[in-house]
Amino acid sequence: MIPAGLIGFGYWGPNLLRNLVASRRFEVKAVAERDPARLEEARRMAPGAACEAEAEAAIDRTDVAAVLIATPVATHFPLARRAIERGKHVLVEKPMCASAAECEELIALAARKKVALLVDHTFLFTGAVQKLRELAAGGALGKVSYYDSLRVNLGLFQPDVNVLWDLAPHDFSILDHVVGVEPLHIEATGYCHVNPHLPDIAYVTIHCASGVIAHFNLSWMSPAKVRRIAIGGDRQMVVWDDLDREEKIRIYDSGIRFRPEAERITVMPEYRIGDIYAPRVPNAEALAGVMRHFAGVIEGRERAIMGGEHGLRVVRMLEQAQASLEASLARVAKAAERPAAP
Repeated sequence: MIPAGLIGFGYWGPNLLRNLVASRRFEVKAVAERDPARLEEARRMAPGAACEAEAEAAIDRTDVAAVLIATPVATHFPLARRAIERGKHVLVEKPMCASAAECEELIALAARKKVALLVDHTFLFTGAVQKLRELAAGGALGKVSYYDSLRVNLGLFQPDVNVLWDLAPHDFSILDHVVGVEPLHIEATGYCHVNPHLPDIAYVTIHCASGVIAHFNLSWMSPAKVRRIAIGGDRQMVVWDDLDREEKIRIYDSGIRFRPEAERITVMPEYRIGDIYAPRVPNAEALAGVMRHFAGVIEGRERAIMGGEHGLRVVRMLEQAQASLEASLARVAKAAERPAAP
C-alpha cells in the first residue's frame, strides 16, 4: 500500500479521506487541518493517521510517499512544490494552480524529481464522461461542431474565487478530455451581484482550431441546479444530463447534411431526424476511480489522463477567460458611469 497524507479537511477533504480509507491501494498516514473540530472528525474517520495542525508537518513526514492537497487555490502551488521537492507524489484539487506559470513550474519540478503530478478533475472518472469520450474518439458523433454546457445552481458562493474559477475547471477539463481543444480565441462576460470583486455569473465562449465552438453558462444565482452538456456532430448528437438518474446520456441519431458551398444559397440543408438511444453508463463513485488511477500512475502501470499538462491546459483557458471577463466588466462599469442622455 502507498502511504499517503491528506492536506486540508474542509469541503472536499472528507470525500477524499473516505475514499482513501476505503481504497486498498493507500494507507492514510497523516491528515493536516487547522480547524480543531474538523481535525477531530478526520481522526474519527482515519484513527490510525497522525493529525497535524500544519500542512508542512504532514508533507515532511518520512512515512508519507503521496500527498493529496484539498486547500484553497492560492495555496496549491506552495504546498505542491514543497511536496514535490521532498520527492512526494501529488494529487492536487482543481484548478491545479492560480496561474499557468505556477503550473509550468510544478510540471518541470515533478519531471526532475520523477514523481507523479495529477489534478483531481473527478468528472473524468464518471461513466457519463467516459461514454462521451468513447463516442467522440470512436467517430460515432462524426465531426463535432459545437459543445454547449450549462452548470448552474444557487451558491455555493466562494470567498476566494469567482464563479469562473470555481465551476469552469470541471467543464474545461471535460471539454479537453472528450473533444480535445486548441483554443484560438476565448470570450467571457458576466456580472457581480453579491461581491463586487467576484463575478457570480459568467458566460464563456471558446473558439477552437478544429472548428468546434464551445459555450459555457456558469452561475451561482440560479434557483434550480442544472448540470447538462450537449455535443453536436454531423453524424450524431448527444446530451448528458447529470441529474437524470435513469437516462444520463441520450444519443440522438440526428444531424444536418450540408450541400456544397455553391449550392447553399439556393438549397436548404437536409435535416435527418432519427432514433434516440439512452445507453446504460456505470454508476460507480468517480472518486474511487481517481484513487485507483492515482495509484496506477504512481506504480507506473497507467498513463495519467489528468496529469500536469492537462491541468495546465485548463488553467490557461481559465486565464484567458478571466482576462476577457475583466475587460467586459470594465466596459460595463464605464458605460454605467456615462451621464444619461437628456
